[in-house]
Amino acid sequence: MDRTALTELEPVPATVADLVTRAEALAAASSRTVLGIVGAPGAGKSTLCAALDEALGARAVVVGMDGFHLADEVLVELGRRARKGAPDTFDVAGYVSLLTRMRQAEEDVTYAPRFDRALEASIGSAVAVPRTVPLVITEGNYLLYDECGWGDVRPLLDEVWFLDLPVQERVRRLVARRLSHGDTANHAHSWVTEVDEANASLILTGREAANLVVRLVRLVAAKA
Repeated sequence: MDRTALTELEPVPATVADLVTRAEALAAASSRTVLGIVGAPGAGKSTLCAALDEALGARAVVVGMDGFHLADEVLVELGRRARKGAPDTFDVAGYVSLLTRMRQAEEDVTYAPRFDRALEASIGSAVAVPRTVPLVITEGNYLLYDECGWGDVRPLLDEVWFLDLPVQERVRRLVARRLSHGDTANHAHSWVTEVDEANASLILTGREAANLVVRLVRLVAAKA
């Protein structure tokens, strides 16, 4: 696929329906295609992936990068628990290995881990990716980051969409998410501003390697 021909660095307004149409075209390719959805924390990656998953049905499977979070006890041992979510708090080599296997699609079924936000832990072999599925959608923060081993990810992705969202709205969403999982208001604000936003600045460095930078818009029905 000619990445340069598809690159659009300025945010392109698009509805979910627009992106479903684009994903359907990828699913119609003659061989297994891997689509990456990337963006800063709170940009809406999981929400978009859920919509694509529902719309494409058996033609796509969503595999999250977050399934490769290192376990909390490992992060404590490494002295990185307070930075959980940073580039060096994941099993990057494991993620690259899985992407390689999914691209090759040689196994009847490839199994991927899933990150459970309620447990704050990964569940192994929780997502089945049958060989017959034409499109794998993988989402995460560091698909376009080029340090800590993440540079091996981009060559394994046929197309990448970077989700763009104003900082104020992202921060609002992130704080609300942490509160919904039982965090205190003070800790939620502290974590988002000190950890999530520090990671966001790293994620933005890979923006130009995306094929499409998109800002999701909602269609509002006209009043009668």
